[in-house]
Amino acid sequence: MRRALELAARGLFTTTPNPRVGALLVRDGRVIGEGWHERAGEAHAEVRALADARAKGESARGATLYVTLEPCNHYGRTPPCAEALVAAGVARVVIAMRDPNTAAAGGVRRLEAAGAAVECGLLEDEARELNIGWIKRVREGLPWVRVKIAASLDGRTALEDGSSQWITGEDARADGHRWRARACAILTGIGTVLQDNPQLTVRGVHTPRQPLKVVVDRHGELPADARVLESGRVLVVSTEAPRTRWPAHVESVVLRGPDGRVDLAGMLRLLGQRELNEIHVEAGAKLNGALLAAGLIDELLLYVAPCLLGDPARGMFALPSPLNDLGSRVRLAVREQERVGEDWRIVANVDKA
Repeated sequence: MRRALELAARGLFTTTPNPRVGALLVRDGRVIGEGWHERAGEAHAEVRALADARAKGESARGATLYVTLEPCNHYGRTPPCAEALVAAGVARVVIAMRDPNTAAAGGVRRLEAAGAAVECGLLEDEARELNIGWIKRVREGLPWVRVKIAASLDGRTALEDGSSQWITGEDARADGHRWRARACAILTGIGTVLQDNPQLTVRGVHTPRQPLKVVVDRHGELPADARVLESGRVLVVSTEAPRTRWPAHVESVVLRGPDGRVDLAGMLRLLGQRELNEIHVEAGAKLNGALLAAGLIDELLLYVAPCLLGDPARGMFALPSPLNDLGSRVRLAVREQERVGEDWRIVANVDKA
């Protein structure tokens, strides 16, 4: 199953809006076929594993299939994988996790009805982590929101004048691009665009696509010469009609909340409806704080540099209302701590309980 997860990870940058899935066929302790899902509309992992076995002159009849997600049991862009496995005579199927998508689930039932032995739950946590955004979207209609922050050891993200390039080193910045590449969209605010004028593109990573760029711009003031508009698809979310004439590849959406600001929850619902699984946020303390206060952040991707900036340098989150007591502090569940060059990468989930 660990090998199946490795295969699934090969689709990390390409499978959206579909899940990342890997599969392999085994007979007598010998792998006879492998496959992974590469992109929507193309063969699923199970079908590719069957094809790989055939290409090697191997028969899948009586073999065991290890797969990271329950084989689908519906006609979508491709025929059901469960039927392909039944037709091939696979005798046993070991599955990491069941399919949370009710439209596609039912593969276990179909396989068992055909006489195959089925086991579920092997390395389930690892399989869920690989598809954390897809799982949330199919269950809740919302994407997984990951906020990336580069900060000093004392939690400062920029000097008082906004200067922030570069707090972390080259290795951490390159690692950040790999996290950008797995996302469906990169989200920022107009303040960051005006201060840093970023491109918000994936660089230094071999990927066939660039994520959608989303800019929260309350008054539609994004300059026509902003670098974020130079390439790729851009979505600008405002509370009023834009004041600037933007290129044709830029879409504008008006989402006004009851407080007169951009409806951030409505924006995420819209992105979920557009089948975006993971949103990678690279914004300033103001937008970060608004997302956090609204309970919309799922995960923090924090790069901590071994330096101090002191006061009055800028922090990570500007909360609309200050905390009155420690009991109301935001709790995190740290999942990972790893050295990246001279810096540290911390991945933590936000406790929403």
